Amino acid sequence: MGVGFVTESGSSILKSNVWAKMIFKSNIKWVALIGLILSLFSLLLHLLLAKFSNVSLVEYSALTGLQEGLHPKLGTQRHKKLWGVVKPLESLQPYANPRSSYPVPNEKNNGFIYAKIYGGFERIRPLICDLVAISRLLNATLVIPEIQQSTRSKGISYKFKSFSYLYNEEQFIASLKNDIIIVKSLPEKLKLGRRNNEYPTFRPKSSSSPSFYIKEILPNLKKFKVIGLILTDGGCLQMFSDHPSITIKSKEPMSILPPSMSEYQRLRCRVAFQALHFRPEIQVLGHRMVERLREWGQPFLAFHPGLVRDTLAYHGCAELFQDVHTELIQYRRAQLIKQGILKEELSVDSHLRKEKGLCPLMPEEVGILLRAMGYPPKTIIYLAGSETFGGQRVLIPLRAMFTNLVDRTSLCSSQELLDLVGPETPLPLDTFKFPPAKTEEQLKEEWKKAGPRPRPLPPPPDRPIYRHEKEGWYGWITETETEPNPSPMDLRMEAHRLLWDALDCIVSVEADAFFPGFNNDGNGWPDFSSLVMGQRLFENPSSRTYRPDRKILADLFNITRDNMYHPKHNWTLSVQELLNESISQAGLIKESLYSKPTSFLSHPLPECSCRIPSDEVPAQVTGKDGRLLYGGEDTCPEWMQRGMEMLKVDPGVTEKSKAEEVELPEYDADLDEQPETDETSGNTNTTLLFDQDEEMDPND
Repeated sequence: MGVGFVTESGSSILKSNVWAKMIFKSNIKWVALIGLILSLFSLLLHLLLAKFSNVSLVEYSALTGLQEGLHPKLGTQRHKKLWGVVKPLESLQPYANPRSSYPVPNEKNNGFIYAKIYGGFERIRPLICDLVAISRLLNATLVIPEIQQSTRSKGISYKFKSFSYLYNEEQFIASLKNDIIIVKSLPEKLKLGRRNNEYPTFRPKSSSSPSFYIKEILPNLKKFKVIGLILTDGGCLQMFSDHPSITIKSKEPMSILPPSMSEYQRLRCRVAFQALHFRPEIQVLGHRMVERLREWGQPFLAFHPGLVRDTLAYHGCAELFQDVHTELIQYRRAQLIKQGILKEELSVDSHLRKEKGLCPLMPEEVGILLRAMGYPPKTIIYLAGSETFGGQRVLIPLRAMFTNLVDRTSLCSSQELLDLVGPETPLPLDTFKFPPAKTEEQLKEEWKKAGPRPRPLPPPPDRPIYRHEKEGWYGWITETETEPNPSPMDLRMEAHRLLWDALDCIVSVEADAFFPGFNNDGNGWPDFSSLVMGQRLFENPSSRTYRPDRKILADLFNITRDNMYHPKHNWTLSVQELLNESISQAGLIKESLYSKPTSFLSHPLPECSCRIPSDEVPAQVTGKDGRLLYGGEDTCPEWMQRGMEMLKVDPGVTEKSKAEEVELPEYDADLDEQPETDETSGNTNTTLLFDQDEEMDPND
């Protein structure tokens, strides 16, 4: 009995333990199930929030970023301050027609001029303008000039000749029929003489004056009936300021011609802004790109970095870069010195040059300036320029601040760009050849002769040199002291850059605002931004074109160099004041003092403009040489004034202007809160939040 009782009691205890364990396990399962359900619910909730939230993620795809997070409207006052026209300049209108008696060219002239033009996009247009003016001066027939960067030797499509690869030949000839006679080629009886080098050829410098052509070139033209010109310097017609018409004498050449040649100045404008139209395929694609930017319902800003290897080398900006890029700039600078283009020392203090305003603004600095002005992170910025020295690496900070940074590859499909280029002969797929291996003695000898300049370090002995480290456009610098000759693909890419620059020029001229990273160095070195700014000034003077003073900006950046992303409020106000002044009448006058004497096309005032009568009459401004730079423009003809009056009485225009006059609260720049203590009063000022993206910190 006792044993049975014990056994029965133990069995019941055992069963209760088993049931307890089963219940415990079942509870764990329920807890796990409930946790899983909550996790799924949380995940679903986050997905819904991510889908319907107004906050968009930072995506590297520019077009995807355009579609997300764009506000349909900006405040009227904010929009006006960032994108509105410059009202004091609205009275200026483009007018480059002849003002005085202007005889039509005669077919019985002194002969023919043919020319070869060397250089990139920024040099071609000024050279053609000067070439047309010279043909008019010498009463000669101009043969369509040959653009050497787009000749067949560069491997361009068989559909185009050198000039027609970039410009519209028929438009060029028709637009200038009242100025000079232009033919597509020499007459057959004269072609043989050119092949046999029977005609004299000249290489005029950029500083060549009108008297040089009359005294040196004209006698040969009359004698041989044909002359050739080789143009390389981005210009070939200037005047020394010791001319009798100049009040202040100097020996520096200027692009401003004497008052007696004012019609030649206007001829330059007609060539640059009316006759030199890009070929139809370029114009169609360029305006299609503008339309695609407009489709998003937002204004856009065009930015050209100006980071070109030749420019950086010419001004000694090598130390602004690192490693192999510094070496490449110094190599090019040595070439410029050897060719006599540059008469300076090889090694210079790049930071001192930057403080003098001779080096381009870096994209990171431009991004900070635009944010200080109040441009929001979703601002659409078009990146112009077929070459950005330093590649995508130097653009990372700008992309971090402005996610909607686009370029031609973002707006055009690959097929559209291929159609623009036209059918080309295929090049060999693989032209890379490994250089012959160097002996240990050769390597030691090269290292001893290398000198103190920075050189790229070789890879560790245990790691092989990979192929991509050799075949880049800069790979040669790790192996040899001499830059190799351009490959067939390099020559073809040079021609393609003309097309990319043409597309960028169209978009930049049409942009609601334009910001140059580099323009007007004061030495007459041609640059893309100056051409764009001059064309915007001619066609639409009241558009927002920033003219930053790089010297003053360098001082401002030195003040806050250690705290660039958290500047003080006074610093922000100084930037706003400086840049707002640069787009105004005062900024235009200041820029003209530097730009016009060296590059007429960057400031085609007052010769190529007229002024609609208004209540405010600007004061006349003259340069150091006594020449008129601003003000004193001719009054626009009556037909133009009547057209402007019709626009003013348009009800739609009137209502729009009234809407713009509505005053809304002022805006501030989107800058980080950074307390600033007033030492005299003890008060603290703060700025607003700088919406800096933490996931793409430029310092990483």
